[in-house]
Amino acid sequence: MDTNFTYSAFCGSRRLITGTLEQVVRKLKCYFDIGLDEGTSNQGPVLVFCDQQGQQVDFDLRGSIEEVLRNSLPAPVRLGPGRPRLGVVSREVTLLPRHWEWLESQPSGASAALRRLVENARKDWSSEQSVRARIEAVGRVMTVLAGNLPGFEEACRALYRRDLATLSQSIESWPPDIRSYILERAAQVQNGEESGR
Repeated sequence: MDTNFTYSAFCGSRRLITGTLEQVVRKLKCYFDIGLDEGTSNQGPVLVFCDQQGQQVDFDLRGSIEEVLRNSLPAPVRLGPGRPRLGVVSREVTLLPRHWEWLESQPSGASAALRRLVENARKDWSSEQSVRARIEAVGRVMTVLAGNLPGFEEACRALYRRDLATLSQSIESWPPDIRSYILERAAQVQNGEESGR
């Protein structure tokens, strides 16, 4: 999980929180514990989404807050061989033999060649592709939260056309928290407020 990502938690049509992974996990743990104390389920399941990817994430909220955070937050990166002071991280890469042969024939070595390839690919990632990926992320969340709400199909078309006025009109009758989330995310994509990758 990328530590720069934000997450949003919903219980039914109500947004509980949007924040960093740690903020969301802390809020969910509190919410979970209150439900257990009162013997209720807090009005249904809680769905958590990574805002930048539109993917649903799950957490095991059993145990103390320290245990939950330890199990939910990304483990610190172990520094191994390489140049840790420069931020170089050693990880395993699996390639076919012909790929290894090509990498080993590069003048500055396999690691430097891989870094160059990744940097070039990042530069080639066009702005349009980046925007499209972020719109698809909003669309994934919208499908889960509002796929059965009136005007969903028109809202999807407006989202992918980047027509915020029609999108806003199409979702006017939706629950306020879902509506505000979709409009916030769509506006951020439209205004380029997030980096694509």
